[in-house]
Amino acid sequence: MKIKAVIFDLDGTLTEPMLDFNQIRQEIGLNAASGDILSAIGTMDTARRRQAHAILERHEQHAAQHSRLNDGVTELLTELRKRKLSIGLLTRNTRRNTMFVARRHGLDFDAVIDRDDGPVKPDGYGVLKLCEQFDAVPAGTLVVGDFLHDLLSAKNAGAIAVLLKTHPQAEKFQIHADYVISQIGELINVIEKLEKESE
Repeated sequence: MKIKAVIFDLDGTLTEPMLDFNQIRQEIGLNAASGDILSAIGTMDTARRRQAHAILERHEQHAAQHSRLNDGVTELLTELRKRKLSIGLLTRNTRRNTMFVARRHGLDFDAVIDRDDGPVKPDGYGVLKLCEQFDAVPAGTLVVGDFLHDLLSAKNAGAIAVLLKTHPQAEKFQIHADYVISQIGELINVIEKLEKESE
């Protein structure tokens, strides 16, 4: 299958991991086993939910302001542009933080889906929406991320899941990935392999 689009996660994939989710849970008042933070916040009453969102957004803004790109990101995006591939961003972060990071590092995306646009990862909604905007079939679309949610969103949409091994639990997530890379620049090898197989 010829690859037409690449969809990236932001935190931990294009940028170095900055968010301490255990610290965020603790400040919100969630225990370590509470699982997904956004889902947990969604079950709270209005006042507590507002407070929890404020804590989460404070951490996210700090991470955005101090963000650093993972090695090879700029070169990879330049190469994808040369190959005329559509580049999407699918994040559970806010649009404001996402665009701040994009401007800070000179990143250019053809389309962005954030947590306010619809069901968040691991739902396949964002992947399917971006594929629709790019006129790309999921089977010809790579979804690149460092966390389980990224891989499951790809699988739920029928896209190709690529795990970037920057997360401490990456070994546990590998079973859900079609391809595993250690450095972001290795994505070009995946694209070339897939395109060679489709010839």
